[in-house]
Amino acid sequence: MAKQVKKPKSERPVHTLRHRSIEAAIWRNQTEKGPFYKVTIVRSYKKDDAWHDTPSFGYDDLMNVAKLMYDAHSWISGAIAQEAAERKPAAPSMAH
Repeated sequence: MAKQVKKPKSERPVHTLRHRSIEAAIWRNQTEKGPFYKVTIVRSYKKDDAWHDTPSFGYDDLMNVAKLMYDAHSWISGAIAQEAAERKPAAPSMAH
């Protein structure tokens, strides 16, 4: 059995979503203009007792791909909103 090597944190997705044999990985990239997100999606399949990934999807996969993309969009929207809230300075307290 091959030993799995963990990738450095910067080379791993910030979040993954899976539905059956399809996985969406969400990646966060930092730029001068701020962070942005990208999504990669693959289908896993087993051939000759080994697992492989492919970016190719059949007809029966398409609704699962659509659901994963919808869920990825929702997750990214939440992450962007959280980042914006963390950047916003706290309002001064009204207590005396």
